[in-house]
Amino acid sequence: MSESDVTRDGVRHARPDREAPTGAHAGRRRRRRGRGRGEQPMVPEAEFSSYYGKPVLNKPTWKPLDIAGYLYLGGLAGASSLLAAGAGVTGRPALGRAAKLGAAGSITLSLAALVHDLGRPARFLNMLRVFKPTSPMSVGSWILSGYVPLALAAAATDVAGRYRLVGSAATAGAAVLGPAVATYTAVLLSDTAVPSWHEGYRQLPFVFAGSAATSAAGLALAAVPSGQAGPARRMAVLGAGLELGAFRVMKLRMGLTAEPFEQGRPRRLLRTAEALTAGGAALALLSARVRDRRLAVAAGAALLTGSAALRFGVFHAGVASAEDPRYTVVPQRERLRARGR
Repeated sequence: MSESDVTRDGVRHARPDREAPTGAHAGRRRRRRGRGRGEQPMVPEAEFSSYYGKPVLNKPTWKPLDIAGYLYLGGLAGASSLLAAGAGVTGRPALGRAAKLGAAGSITLSLAALVHDLGRPARFLNMLRVFKPTSPMSVGSWILSGYVPLALAAAATDVAGRYRLVGSAATAGAAVLGPAVATYTAVLLSDTAVPSWHEGYRQLPFVFAGSAATSAAGLALAAVPSGQAGPARRMAVLGAGLELGAFRVMKLRMGLTAEPFEQGRPRRLLRTAEALTAGGAALALLSARVRDRRLAVAAGAALLTGSAALRFGVFHAGVASAEDPRYTVVPQRERLRARGR
C-alpha cells in the first residue's frame, strides 16, 4: 500500500526524495537500465483551444449590416427626438423639423433592417404577443412599438403644419421614449453570453447613449443653419465626452474580454470612431466661433460616421469574442478561483 494520500488539499505523506519521472525521461531511464526500449509520450502537450474542435459558444448569426445598422439608426432616432423636444421648448423650428424628420426616417430604416434580419415582418409582430419584463428583447420591442407612431406623427404634423397640439404631444412622447430607444440595444447585447458584450454591461449603455447623442447632433449640424444649431453643438460635445470616457472605462474593467476591441477589424473601426468623434466635436465648437457653415457640415459628417463606426466595431468585436473559446473559459476559471478564496 502506498504511504501517501491524495486529498482535496493535495498529496499528504509523500516522500520528498521520491521522484516518478514520466514520458521521455522515464524512457531514457529504462534505456539506461538496458531493457532496450523506452516509453514514448503518446499524447502531445496539451494546448487548450476548444472542446472537441468546436467553439464553446455559437457565434451570433445576425447579419452585420442589418443588426449593426439597426443599433446605429435606433440610437440616432432616440437622441434626435430629445433634440426635437429641446428645439421646441427653445423656439428653434428649423432644428426641431430636422430632428423630427431625422428621428422618423432613421427609426423607419432601423425597423426595416431588423425585419430584414428576421426574415419577415410576422416575426417582429410575434415578439409583441407577450410582454416579459425580464427580457430586453421583449421590452425593447414594446418600446419600439410605442415610439415609432409618436416619431412619425411628430414629423408628419410638423411638415403638414397642422394639428399642432397633436404634434406637440407626439414630440413630447417620443422624447420620453427616446432615451430608452437609444440605449436598450446595449442592454440587449449585454444580456447575451457573448463575452465582449456581456462583460461590458455596466458601461455599454452609457457608450451607446453618448454615441446616439453624437449622431443626432451630427445630423442637426449638417442640416440646420448655424444660428439654430447651438443645442446640437452642446449635445455633440457632451455625447463625445460620454462615449469616449465610458468606452475607455469599459475596456479597462473588462480585462481579457476587451482584447477583441484591440484586434483586426474592430480595432480599425473603433480607432476610426474615436478619431471622428473627437474631431467632430472639436469642429462643432470651432464652427460656433468662426460661423463657417462648411465646418458645421464637416463636423456633422464626422460625428455621424464616427457613431456608425462605433456600433459596427462593437458588433464585430462581440462576434470575434464568441469565436475564440479563450474569452469564455478563462474568465470563468478566474471567477471560480476568486470564489474559492
